[in-house]
Order: sequence, then C-alpha cells, then structure tokens
Amino acid sequence: MVDSAAKENGAVAMRQWLRFAVIIEGDKRGMAETKYDKIYRDLKEKIEGDRYPYLSYLPSEYSLIEEYDCSRNTARRAIGQLAKEGYVQSIHGKGVQVIFEPAVEESSFLFGGIESMREAASRNLKKLRTKVVFFCELTVDERIAKRTSFPVGIPIYYVQRVRYIDGQALIIDHNYFDKRVVGELNKGIMEASVYQHLEKEVGMRIMTTKRKMTVEKITQIDEKYLELGDYNCMAVVSSSTYDDQGNMFEYTESRHRPDKFVFYSIAHRKG
Repeated sequence: MVDSAAKENGAVAMRQWLRFAVIIEGDKRGMAETKYDKIYRDLKEKIEGDRYPYLSYLPSEYSLIEEYDCSRNTARRAIGQLAKEGYVQSIHGKGVQVIFEPAVEESSFLFGGIESMREAASRNLKKLRTKVVFFCELTVDERIAKRTSFPVGIPIYYVQRVRYIDGQALIIDHNYFDKRVVGELNKGIMEASVYQHLEKEVGMRIMTTKRKMTVEKITQIDEKYLELGDYNCMAVVSSSTYDDQGNMFEYTESRHRPDKFVFYSIAHRKG
C-alpha cells in the first residue's frame, strides 16, 4: 500500500512538473513567435502596398536583422512564411525576390492558408462589410454532427453572415463555433473580426485549417441575401479550423458568387 501511494504521488508530481515545463516552453515560443509574426506582417504589408513591387528584391538578410533587431533564424522564419504564401522566392546568389502580384478585379484567396476575410479584403484592396443575418445557440444533433464533424450533444453557435465586397453582397458564411472552446460570442464580435477576438481577447492560437472546395446549386438562402445576377451555382469552401491544443473550434461553409473570386494555392517542388 505504501509503495503504491508513493508511486502515485510521484506520478502526480511528475505530471505537475511536465505541465509547468510545457507552460514555460509555450511562453518562450509565444515570445519568439510574436517577434517573427511582427516581421512577417510588416513585410507582407509593404509588399501588398507596393513598397516592394513585383519582381523587386527584399533587403538583404543582414539588413533585415539590423532593421528588426532580430536573430537570423527569426528573419528566415518570416521570409519562409512569406514564401509559403506565394509572396516571395529565394534566388541563389541574388536574394529574396517578390513574386506577389496585386489582384486587379477578382478577389483572390489563398486556398492553403489561414486568412480572415478582413485580411483577405485588405490584401485585395477591397472594402469589406459584414452583416449577421442569423445568430443562435444550438446543441449538436445527428444532422449537424454529420455536416460538421462536431460531436453530438455539445453547445455551438450557428451564424449566417453576409459579406459585402465594395458594396455588393457576394458571400454568405454559415459558421458553426464550439462554444466550449470560443467562449461567449455575440453579433458585434461576428460583424467585426472573430479571429481577432479569439486571438487577442481569448488568447487562442489558431493553428490549422482543412479545406475543400465544391460547386453547388444555389439555395433559397443564397437567393435571399446575395446579388447573384444570372448565376445558378456557388463556389463553396468548407473549412474545419483547429487551435494549438488540437480542438476543432470552427466549421464554416463559405458560399461565393463564382465570377468574383479566384482561389489559388502555392506549391513548392522538393529536390
């Protein structure tokens, strides 16, 4: 009995120590990622704003380290993220070249990245307005579980949001959020920026999104809220998004009028 109790106490102590170590390491990673994220976002903004135009070169690695007062690894990580998103490419012996071209008419969306609608609109130099047309709290039933992959019985928010791009109603989002993970949401948050709220107010780290795109016939809801013209089909992007703890906190079906959007991905050949 004594040996068993001692082992159990030792196991509890070890779990507590490991949890503490994980928290400390997470804080260290958070500090480093804040620096990297600041550099990445600043360079991205300068590229989109034509400070570094198409086919120009970014400042040298040494210049970036001096400008941002960062380590070589932090600078390289920021450049690596820009490369993954199709903004730049490294050319041996020359430097880092800008390959981003601003959209002219259609709004472009990176199919393989995690980008909020507000961020996408800003990058495309479009004016965005969001209107919540339906907002409620539900308990997941078999039908919703089959659609979203959320487990039966959990509380969720179900929201319909119309996206106005330069004044035109072109997108309707059907959002499902796990209330246990995201906490309290309301129409105001949904019409502003959900991701900004989750990251800055809740402290969530949004890590991974899985997406698929289909073409589907228009629905009565599409016809009710969107300016469809003669179109009878929609480009539908279904997304499942996860935080850094592995929780799927959001499932969204984003229904787009097909003539106004371009979805693209970036591929890198290995070898």
